[in-house]
Amino acid sequence: MTQAKPIPVKVPQFGMAAEPPDWRVPLAEYERRLVAVEAAMEREGLSHLAVYGDREHFANLAWLTGLDPRFEEALCLMTPGRKPALLLGNECLGYVPAAPLAQAGRLEIVRFTDFSLPGQVRHNSTLFDTLSDFGVEAHSRVGVAGWKTYRTPQEIDAPSYIVDALRFRAGWENVVNAVNLFIDNDLGFRTVASPEEIAYFEWTNTLASEGMKRVIAAIKPGARDFDLLEQARYNGVPLAAHMTLKCGANRVSLASARGERVVQGGRFSCGIAYWGANCCRCGWVAEGPADLPAAAMDYVEAFAGPYFAAMAAWFEALRIGGTGDDLDRAIRSRLPWETFHVLLNAGHLIHLDEWVNAPAYEGSQVRLRSGMVMQADVIPSHPDYYSSRMEDGYVLADAALQAALPEGVLARCKARREFMRQALGLPVGDDVLPLGNLCGVVQPFLLKPELAFALC
Repeated sequence: MTQAKPIPVKVPQFGMAAEPPDWRVPLAEYERRLVAVEAAMEREGLSHLAVYGDREHFANLAWLTGLDPRFEEALCLMTPGRKPALLLGNECLGYVPAAPLAQAGRLEIVRFTDFSLPGQVRHNSTLFDTLSDFGVEAHSRVGVAGWKTYRTPQEIDAPSYIVDALRFRAGWENVVNAVNLFIDNDLGFRTVASPEEIAYFEWTNTLASEGMKRVIAAIKPGARDFDLLEQARYNGVPLAAHMTLKCGANRVSLASARGERVVQGGRFSCGIAYWGANCCRCGWVAEGPADLPAAAMDYVEAFAGPYFAAMAAWFEALRIGGTGDDLDRAIRSRLPWETFHVLLNAGHLIHLDEWVNAPAYEGSQVRLRSGMVMQADVIPSHPDYYSSRMEDGYVLADAALQAALPEGVLARCKARREFMRQALGLPVGDDVLPLGNLCGVVQPFLLKPELAFALC
């Protein structure tokens, strides 16, 4: 009978791109996106679209215009037949050249001082006046794209003063949540990635996974968390989430490093996330079961091994044409709640932001499509056994998309896939491209990183 067991595994040096890929989207692609969004507005009966962004929730605005706000919030107002208007505070005005559409004169740049930082001079013009200038009036139908969907179309996650002004101009019932134009699992513009984006995401996944390899290699009793995270060698690429690392007495989920030291027999976790990438690992600072607390000494047989076997079933379900329910059942049917407490979705979509949407949920009939970038983010937890993780990114790519990828990117992805199949026994399909250099690798005892799970 096939079982998941820790065995000696040598992870190959898959390498990385010799130069950072030029991920900047061509002007023609941005113009195509504007046309596509206007067509979607017409389909949805929208006269205007307000795309909101801030430092934390930037991805829809960045996808549309190329500008990810720094320090302040920003708003793009779209009206068919008119240049889109980008409303920016004082700090973001200097960042306008980041948007190719603005450089090409395809955006109207509006200095809107209410978006500026606290204490700066506000001009007399209000958002109400600005909306009037752009034709938002009674009986306009306005969509607002913030970050998430909610139970009703009237629930919108943009600042209240923006939504209030829109509703005052157009009527309460005429302002609706329109973020699904970007993040809907079936039709959202950002739920599939272009070849250029995939090449960039492969690079960021490689940066994150190579950093994680160095962090794990540096783990030893007494090591300080700050010093461990220095091994990530952060190079300035934009973060998708704050780096996390917990060890020693730090038991807070998603916690930052805070000066704790590694303890033998203790818990450890680390996450490194850039645009399009999040590499996360967790486990025990141990050489073997004898280092673990008494209640967790069967960690491999009772917890981490079954998790690895369930992820093998997850990879078998990860295929173009499969459903989100297939992914969900692969995990829920094998990891009972009473022991594994998998609270979040069994995987989700990742793009510029760490979590775009999640097609994997009970009963989901969402079909997995070529171009989807899936995060293998299945998080088991237990008060005694702690957790285990193989969180990395994977692209679903049909033959046409694979042919459109740079040769080096495709070759590295294929080499990773073959390693997962041959060395780890994971049934990874031909239409799945692993993006990082630790894909599939689960090391249960972090002081023995040469041991990793495989199906034997």
